[in-house]
Amino acid sequence: MARGDWVTVRGGGIFGLACAYTLARRGARVRLIEATRIGAGSSGGTVGALAPHVPEQWNPKKQFQLESLLMAGGFWAGVAEAGGGSPGYARTGRIQPLADAAQVARAEERAAGAAALWAGRAIWRVAPVAEFGPFAPASPTGLVVHDSLSARAAPRAAGAALAAAIRALGGEIVIGAGEEIGPVLHATGWQGLADLSQAFGKPVGNGVKGQSALLRFDAGPVPQVYAESLHIVPHADGTVAIGSTSERDFEAPDSTDDQLDALIARARAVLPALADAPVINRWAGVRPRAKSRAPILGTWPDRKDHFIANGGFKIGFGMAPKVAEVMADLILEGRDAIPAGFRVEDNL
Repeated sequence: MARGDWVTVRGGGIFGLACAYTLARRGARVRLIEATRIGAGSSGGTVGALAPHVPEQWNPKKQFQLESLLMAGGFWAGVAEAGGGSPGYARTGRIQPLADAAQVARAEERAAGAAALWAGRAIWRVAPVAEFGPFAPASPTGLVVHDSLSARAAPRAAGAALAAAIRALGGEIVIGAGEEIGPVLHATGWQGLADLSQAFGKPVGNGVKGQSALLRFDAGPVPQVYAESLHIVPHADGTVAIGSTSERDFEAPDSTDDQLDALIARARAVLPALADAPVINRWAGVRPRAKSRAPILGTWPDRKDHFIANGGFKIGFGMAPKVAEVMADLILEGRDAIPAGFRVEDNL
């Protein structure tokens, strides 16, 4: 493609926004079409945990995610500079309590794996929980895993910052119906997975509902916590996000219920500092989970000049910078750097 040619992006979630921004930054004229509002689906949630897979049993998905997390600082700084909005990004790390000697030994093995695989660009270590002050969970061993690779972004602020950056770079954002111009990238979330399943005559993925909450509590720039299957993420605006449920069967995609009440109660038990923190927002949405559990990226089979970026599921914000890079390579330059396991055909 020549510089200044049009590209249409369908979908105003994190994959669509990140791809539209990167395409515009690299010289394309971008029209992003979103049916309802920016961040209307799972990308409009509250948690914003950008956390790595464990450093063992390495595979292309984990390598792709590592590269994306490492480039996230530059990516989000560029977004803020281009559009003037803050995405709430910071690489503040994460801690996870260790329950017994077996978990400690496993964590030490993973520390050695991280030293080799992360090559000094981030650390994974076993540390005393006392290092981390009052915003730390109880640990039966007195020890936690601490990694310096995990980061956070405020999902709604990040979506708004990306939209501002796209407009500042000359892109258009259309809410509602819009005409497609040039190649088309479909980044349409869980409904898009349903459309793809119908188009291909077989399931390629499904939606998994999640519920989360925001509490008013200013924890400062401390690490996020992962404990008892909960993400507890302090944000820069004086809130703490708690999430999330994983519901395969649901009736209403955007309603909260007693499952979220139970989640909040568990979080208060894990972190007593949150005991009296008021709940200021309850959220529910449906995340797109591909059959392969990796993002679905690449050309749409049998549809010339149509492309797909979907299946972010729980790691969409962490994967977005690298997803945007490889999709821009493919659309603008015809250069295919999509890893094995990520392709549309891998989900058929």
